[in-house]
Amino acid sequence: MTAHAPFVIVLALLVAAVILSILARRLGMPPAAAYVIGGMALSFAPQKLPFELDPEFIMVLFLPPLLQASAYFTVWRDFKANLRPILMLAIGAVIFTTLVVGLVAHWLLPAMPLAAGFCLGAIVSPPDAVAAKAVLARLPVPERVVTVLEGESLVNDASGLMLYRVATAAALTGLFDWSDAATMFAQLTAGGLAVGVAAGFFVNFIMARLRDTQLIIITSFLSAWGAYLGAEALHTSGVLAVVTAGLIMGWGQHAILDAESRLEAQAVWRSAVFLMEAAVFILIGLALRKVVEELGGFGPALTSTLPQALIVTAAMVAARFFWVFPATYLPRLLIPSIRARDPYPPPSIPIIVGWAGMRGVVSLAAALALPIGFPARDFIILTTFVVIAVTVLIQGATLGPLVTWLKPTAPAIGSQPPLGEHEAKEKIYLAALERISAEVGEDGERLHPQLMEEYRRRVFVYRKNHEERAALVDVRRAHFEMALAAVSTAREELLRLHRLGCVHDSTLHAVEAELDLEEARLRRLSGERPNGR
Repeated sequence: MTAHAPFVIVLALLVAAVILSILARRLGMPPAAAYVIGGMALSFAPQKLPFELDPEFIMVLFLPPLLQASAYFTVWRDFKANLRPILMLAIGAVIFTTLVVGLVAHWLLPAMPLAAGFCLGAIVSPPDAVAAKAVLARLPVPERVVTVLEGESLVNDASGLMLYRVATAAALTGLFDWSDAATMFAQLTAGGLAVGVAAGFFVNFIMARLRDTQLIIITSFLSAWGAYLGAEALHTSGVLAVVTAGLIMGWGQHAILDAESRLEAQAVWRSAVFLMEAAVFILIGLALRKVVEELGGFGPALTSTLPQALIVTAAMVAARFFWVFPATYLPRLLIPSIRARDPYPPPSIPIIVGWAGMRGVVSLAAALALPIGFPARDFIILTTFVVIAVTVLIQGATLGPLVTWLKPTAPAIGSQPPLGEHEAKEKIYLAALERISAEVGEDGERLHPQLMEEYRRRVFVYRKNHEERAALVDVRRAHFEMALAAVSTAREELLRLHRLGCVHDSTLHAVEAELDLEEARLRRLSGERPNGR
C-alpha cells in the first residue's frame, strides 16, 4: 500500500457521500438508507480495503461529536417537559426489548447461553441517535414526537451499553448477580451525569472567556471527545457524559457566544455532522464484507444464519410496538393528573414512534467489539448487521410515506401556548424601542431618528402581521421579493466594480459578508431557508 492510499480512500468516501446524498434527494429516500446501500455495494468491490475497520475507533471518532451536536440543539424545556415518555422509551423499552430478543435468540439457538442472548438484545435494543436524526430531519412529524424520539436516542445508548457490559460479563464468566448489576448500572449513570455536568459548565466557563471564533469552534469539538474519554477513563457512561455536557452547552450558548461565533460555529458543525453521518453509514455498509467473511462466505450466512437473524429482527420490531402502546396509554388511564395535563394522543403517534426505531453505528461497534470465542459471536454480528440494514433500509425508507398517510398531530402539554414568532418579535422590538427612549429621552427623535423609526416600523409590522396575517400574505411576499431583488442587484454591482478593479478584494469580502447576512435574514423572515431548500 502506498503512503497516500489511505488519504485517497478518505477522499473516495467523501465523494461517495456527496453522490449518494444527491441520489437520495433525487429518489426521495432518506440519505441514511442511500449511504448504507452505497457502503454495501462498495464492500464487495474487487479491490479490498487496505486496512481493517476498528469498530471501537470508529465509535470513539464519530459518536461523541454526533451525540453532542444532537444534544446541543435539543430544546431543554421541551426535553424536560417530555422526560416521562423519553425515559419510558430510553430505559423501559431498551430493557423490555433486551429481554424479548434474548429469549427469542435462546429459543432459536438453544446452544447459545441466555446471557449471550441478552447481550445480543442489549446490542440491538437502543435506536441510534445518528439514524433518528438523519431520518427525522426531512419529515413533517409533530415537534413533540421529534423531541421524544431524539431525546430517546440520546439517552438509550447509555442504558443499552450498560446492559451490554453486564450481559457480556455474565456470558464470559457464567456468573450473574442482580445486586451487582444494579450497582454497576447506578454507578455508570451517576458517574456519567456527574462528568457531563462538570464538563458542560467547565467548557462554558472557558468559551465565555475566549475571544477568537476559531478557538471557540475547536474547543466545542474537543469538549465532545474530552467528556466521552474522561467518563470512560473513570469507568462511567461516556454517552451520558457527552449528552449531559451538550445539553448544558446548548443551554448556555445564547448568553456566552456572540453573533459571529454562533453563526460560524453552526456552519462548521452542520458541515461536520453531514460528513460524519455519511461516513458512519457508509462504513456500516462496508462492514458487510467482514461480517460475511467471518461467517465463511455468503452460502453459510444465507442458508443457516440469515433466516434466524430475520426472526430476531422481527421480534425486536414487535417488542418495541408491544412496549410503546401500553407506555403511551396506560399512564394516562391510571393517573388522572397525567391525563388532565397530557391528553390521549391519536393512535398515529405510537405507530410512528414504534416504527421509528432505526439502529446504527453503536450497535455494530458493540457487536464487532465482542472478543473472539464469545458464545455465538458470529450469529450476534450477522444479526446485528441485519437489524441495522432492515431498520434503516425498510423502516427508515417507509417512515416518510407512513407519516404522510397518517398525518399525525400531537397534543401540546399544558394549557398556556407559547408565544408565536411574530408575537415574540413584537415584544422584543418594543422593549428595544423603550430602551432607546429611556436612554435619550425627548432628544431621541433628534439624535437617533432613523433608529427609532426602524424599531417603530418593526413593532408595527409584526403586530400587524399577527393581527391580519392572512390578509397580509401577498403584501409580505411582495415586500420580501423586492428586498431580495435589491440585495441581488447590490451584489451584482459589487462584483462588477470588483471585476473593473474599482474594489479591492478585502472590500469585496467585507461588503459581501454584509450582503450575505442581509440575504439570510430576509430569507429567514420570509419563511424561506437561507440555502433555498
